[in-house]
Amino acid sequence: MSLQNTLPSALLSARPLTAADADTMLRIYQEGIDTGMATFTDAAPTWEAWDKGHLPECRMVAVLNGEIAGWVALSAYSGRSVYRGVAELSIYIANSAKGAGVGSFLMQKLIEESEAKGFWTLQAGIFANNAASIHLHEKFGFKLVGIRERIAQISYGANKGQWRDVTLYERRSLKVGA
Repeated sequence: MSLQNTLPSALLSARPLTAADADTMLRIYQEGIDTGMATFTDAAPTWEAWDKGHLPECRMVAVLNGEIAGWVALSAYSGRSVYRGVAELSIYIANSAKGAGVGSFLMQKLIEESEAKGFWTLQAGIFANNAASIHLHEKFGFKLVGIRERIAQISYGANKGQWRDVTLYERRSLKVGA
């Protein structure tokens, strides 16, 4: 059953993403992978591998009627201390919740939390053909800063062998580092 355009925002809540959420979070990640429009990754990793690759702060899930409907997390841009306020975001929405405002809800929460934690720049690499993700990012003030043309090929599924352009988006905080 699709929840598209049926969710009052009062039914949504956000909470920290924890190891207890791993199975559901990784299933939602795999749903995104299966579209061939979200990542070059061909399969969701183990929780341990995912956990190592993402910052411990600013990880959260959207909960709708007691079920996880999406997640968002940050990865470090660089290990150098001068870039401590720069992070790359990942956001994935369950197929059953797409178009229902969950992405906007999570993005707003992420921006608020990331600024509270001192992040001054959020960035995202988005496949150029992923119009929904581009729209979401632009809605929250992300600006196109570049395009990596034909940067890599999809290595799995129906899109195997197709080249993808990756658009690079960035959002500078108006509160941190301004």
